[in-house]
Amino acid sequence: MPEVAPRAWRLWNILVSWTDFSHPLREMSFLQSVYAKLRRHPKRIVFPDGNDPRVIRAARMFHDRGLGVGILLGKQPEILSIASANNISMEHIAVIDPETSSEMPRFLKLAGTLERYRGMSLGDLRNSLSVPNYFAAMMLQNGQVDGLVGGVSSYSGSLFRPLLQLIKPLPHASVVSSAMVVELPKQDFGDEGVLFFADCGVVPEPTVDQLASIGVQTGLLARQVFGKRPRIAFLSFSTHGSSSHPAVSKMAAAAALAKQLALKISGPNGLNDLMEIDGELQADTAIVPAIAQIKSSESMVAGKANVLIFPDLNSGNIAAKLVQHLAGARVYGQIIQGLTRPAAELSRGTHSEDIAAVAAIIGLQAIEYRKLYPLSDDPMGGAM
Repeated sequence: MPEVAPRAWRLWNILVSWTDFSHPLREMSFLQSVYAKLRRHPKRIVFPDGNDPRVIRAARMFHDRGLGVGILLGKQPEILSIASANNISMEHIAVIDPETSSEMPRFLKLAGTLERYRGMSLGDLRNSLSVPNYFAAMMLQNGQVDGLVGGVSSYSGSLFRPLLQLIKPLPHASVVSSAMVVELPKQDFGDEGVLFFADCGVVPEPTVDQLASIGVQTGLLARQVFGKRPRIAFLSFSTHGSSSHPAVSKMAAAAALAKQLALKISGPNGLNDLMEIDGELQADTAIVPAIAQIKSSESMVAGKANVLIFPDLNSGNIAAKLVQHLAGARVYGQIIQGLTRPAAELSRGTHSEDIAAVAAIIGLQAIEYRKLYPLSDDPMGGAM
């Protein structure tokens, strides 16, 4: 008997050495739920950075996981050469060269109806639409693809501009913003460790109206992706008036306005079914049940928030990067919000696995997008 315990302990150590208890194993639980839903309704995702080997590999992963079809933009010989050099099969992956696409005449005609492009010569307009980011946005707006994932090979904003110019905005969204899906190693926070952060990439200093819109849009994203009721916390350094400052009043006002906006979207009897909203709340009050019980015991959000709305871009961006690098979180995004088509603009440092994961999230969004946001019959109607 004295030898049993040491042997068992040695066996346990061997098993532990074989097992990775870090967050990539947990990644499967969240992403597999996304994949399972998307496999029932596969989607077409366009990748404007088609000549980047990370993107080619992500398109391969997207198809191999049964999620849909990846469409790469760029010159076919170049993309095929890069794929071959990296041992990536191009079977069932589409390649479109914007310059020679048969859709270019139609896109030129449609874009020419927009006020932004009316004074532009046909040659200049063709040159603009030949840029993959612009061509991808046209494909998205005109229903030739279900979602767009880009920004991997370009500077921040180079994808955002064509999206703003060519994609119809949502009628009830006062601002186009972004959100990030954050998956923590610990499942104690949010919904099984999954939270949504906004805005982390677009609006530097949002107004009260913009914060309210960002909150509701992020709540809708959370509902689409995770399928659970969003519990939205508008964050501050104060909880329900514990401090007095204009910045505190701003977040409290944004939370109140977000409730009104959610009520307009859901109808008089649907607010509680659509989302829960509270603020202003301190970050620990929003996510830690024990602290919430002390500071805001009556709140339906405090202690169990799964959507965190930050006061400005500084705080949101810093928080996302800190949890990623200090807490080992996986961060997916930026998911663009406020447009009638789903799209994401990624960081230039993104890996193939994360590109494929974001493509799956965008595809999942596309499943219910038409039900949530009815679109105009005019393909370019409402585009800015």
